[in-house]
Amino acid sequence: MNYSEFLKMVPEAVLVAILIAVFIGDFVFCKSARKNALLSKLTGVMLLGALVLLAAASGTEPVSAFGGLYVTSKAVNVMKTILTLGSLIVVLMSQPWLESEKMQRLQGEFYMLLLSTLLGMFIMMSSGNFLLFFLGLETASVPLACMVALDKWKQNSAEGAAKYILVATFSSGVMLYGISFIYAAVGTLYFDDVAATITVSPLAIMGLVFFFSGLGFKISLVPFHFWTADTYEGAPTPVTGYLSVISKGAAALTLCIILMKVFQPLVYYWEYLLYIVIVLSITVANLFAIRQSELKRFMAFSSISQAGYIMLAVVGNSQMGVAALSYYVLVYIVANMAVFTVINVVEQENGGRTDMAAYNGFYQTNPKLSFLMTLALFSLAGIPPFAGMFSKFFVFMAAAEQGSAAAYFVVFIALVNTVISLYYYLLIVKAMYITKTDTPLPTFESDRNTKTALAVCTVGIALFGIMSCIYHWIAAAGL
Repeated sequence: MNYSEFLKMVPEAVLVAILIAVFIGDFVFCKSARKNALLSKLTGVMLLGALVLLAAASGTEPVSAFGGLYVTSKAVNVMKTILTLGSLIVVLMSQPWLESEKMQRLQGEFYMLLLSTLLGMFIMMSSGNFLLFFLGLETASVPLACMVALDKWKQNSAEGAAKYILVATFSSGVMLYGISFIYAAVGTLYFDDVAATITVSPLAIMGLVFFFSGLGFKISLVPFHFWTADTYEGAPTPVTGYLSVISKGAAALTLCIILMKVFQPLVYYWEYLLYIVIVLSITVANLFAIRQSELKRFMAFSSISQAGYIMLAVVGNSQMGVAALSYYVLVYIVANMAVFTVINVVEQENGGRTDMAAYNGFYQTNPKLSFLMTLALFSLAGIPPFAGMFSKFFVFMAAAEQGSAAAYFVVFIALVNTVISLYYYLLIVKAMYITKTDTPLPTFESDRNTKTALAVCTVGIALFGIMSCIYHWIAAAGL
């Protein structure tokens, strides 16, 4: 083996270096409030450095290592940059929770699990072989289960972790079953070789269906979504935010690349499979979201619906679709993380409550947080002039570019569901601004890290839509 090949894995090497530094820092700085603050700053600064490095390297030429086992591209580098930004926001917004008396001793573990998960996602997106893809997927999934169960004093946290790991194990088995069919059909696991030799056959089609089903569990597409609400409710709020955007973005881009490049000869079959799943995901999730009164379950069904919109970009089967998907994930990260940052800080100030009734009269006592929450919800709903409107516009355009009647029908259903989603997002706005209560949450001051996270998210919501250079930077990466 030529060990110099590892030098081509720059993003992964950077994450491993940060992981080692956090491990040493946790050993040196443990376990007081002041030293935990130093560890938080160390992790944040290193992730910021990684973000700058990845953004600068996003335009580099594609790299292949280990005989095609590891393959990266400009589009993958762009998505790694976006996910690093999301992880940095998670680190910032998690501070109120990590500084609580029970969680202080687990701060280092939280950071290491987060970085390990991100490393697995990087490997998964850069895989050129089904074996490396599966290893990356499991490297991301196992630490995520630990993150869900990290707040071990909450009963529903352990319940959410159990459901997550059981579904993750089942979906991995289904996916491996599909990969075995693909190997039986073509005799190789390398993506390029599979794309060159795969033909329409019962084995290949069954392999495609099982593989798609396994990854559908990870993205929480309908009908593979049953674990999502319970896991999101049970997980600590920062982990819920991480699950809803970071892991979803990595899995969506990976599925997009594999469908477009590896299963291109079977496009007729997976396009119609995708149509059905998208319509079900957007419609079913929106209808269930209307019925929710617990805010984390509400955001769980919102994330299922958003996953349907993300996958809408794949329908066009084009370079524009890849750009639209990455741009949607970027906008979704800043909008969704703004919502979860507010939920997290309110939860810490309100005795752990995350029900919608806790936000009754919120504007009376905390107008700034109410305003930022409203901006984020409007962006998620796709209301102009916020960035969410532009991200939905681009995925609609990418899907319509396909030109078939079925694609136009799916876009129409997605447009109708946008109106439904606006209604249930406005339920939170109504609670904050209109619903009266004699005991609103008292006025409180957010910590510096929370303010920083909200500032980053708000700037993204306001500017990512009107700054055309952001979309052009993503679109220039290609596939």
